[in-house]
Amino acid sequence: MDTTTAPPPVRPAAHDRARLWALTAATAVAPATWGTTYAVTTEWLPPDRPLLAATARALPAGLLLVAVGRRLPRGVWWWKAAVLGTLNIGAFFALLFVAAYRLPGGVAAVLGAAQPLVVAVLAVPLLGERLRGRTLLLGATGVIGVALVVLGGQARLDAVGVAAGLAGTASMAAGVTLTKRWGRPVPVLAFTGWQLTAGGLVLLPAVLAVEGLPPGVTAGQLGGFVYLGAVGTALAYALWLRGVLALPADRVSFLGLLSPVVAAAVGWALLGQQLGPAQVAGTALALGSLVLAQRPGADARAARPIPAGTAGPPVTAQLPMRPPSSRWTTATPGRG
Repeated sequence: MDTTTAPPPVRPAAHDRARLWALTAATAVAPATWGTTYAVTTEWLPPDRPLLAATARALPAGLLLVAVGRRLPRGVWWWKAAVLGTLNIGAFFALLFVAAYRLPGGVAAVLGAAQPLVVAVLAVPLLGERLRGRTLLLGATGVIGVALVVLGGQARLDAVGVAAGLAGTASMAAGVTLTKRWGRPVPVLAFTGWQLTAGGLVLLPAVLAVEGLPPGVTAGQLGGFVYLGAVGTALAYALWLRGVLALPADRVSFLGLLSPVVAAAVGWALLGQQLGPAQVAGTALALGSLVLAQRPGADARAARPIPAGTAGPPVTAQLPMRPPSSRWTTATPGRG
């Protein structure tokens, strides 16, 4: 009897490309959802409480995901989770809400379009990647789109709001780059929970010292908090971090351009904000940069093996991780 074992079937390249695009589309849900943050903040959350809004968005969602994930950090991952939580959540959320309170939604969101350029620069020393002209050109085009959206209409610009928006972009870009460098030692839900909890704990003392708790919360405000916590944070960040670890850094950073497009569209459709011809042209440039950044030329590094403990696996090797056991466990420390 012939006992020769047939070689495993080789998946066609088209299948890998389909998985890549499916993962990209799922990751894009996160920045699209974040584009609604500005309308929700200005219309449904308590006024002039950006730190409270950021904390209420992050901490409950983080604790819920930690409970669901049943994994706690161990060793170096305590400080790594704190750093990532501060960059991706704590500092970013605080600056995001300051910008949201001081700027119209579209203006506040489009400031994040500078993120691809910041990620491209940080990826040189942190990920060992070279600075590519294609990424710089598309990133500059996105920035031009930002300028057109910001300056093309009758939007009121506030220096503090603009500074907060740009600082938030830099914080998120640093978080994305370090997430790629360090990878994750646990399933994505637990990993997301660590960062949200760490970021929420960073924000909590500032809330109590600077703003305090509101005297009461209306039903509409409670609904806004629930939406931002469940959809705009827990779900969005789980999808985002999964994509950050599996996709090339430059590719995933360009997905952030969806946030200003959605914010401007929501501001026009629901808040009566005006979109002039220059803003429409800027939106087209931003979307064009996003689409071109997703073309096969941007995928070259996705197929390159990445050392374990340094960054997430390429998308062709990214498989769902086994769910944790019923017991609370601690993560195995990664290399950093």
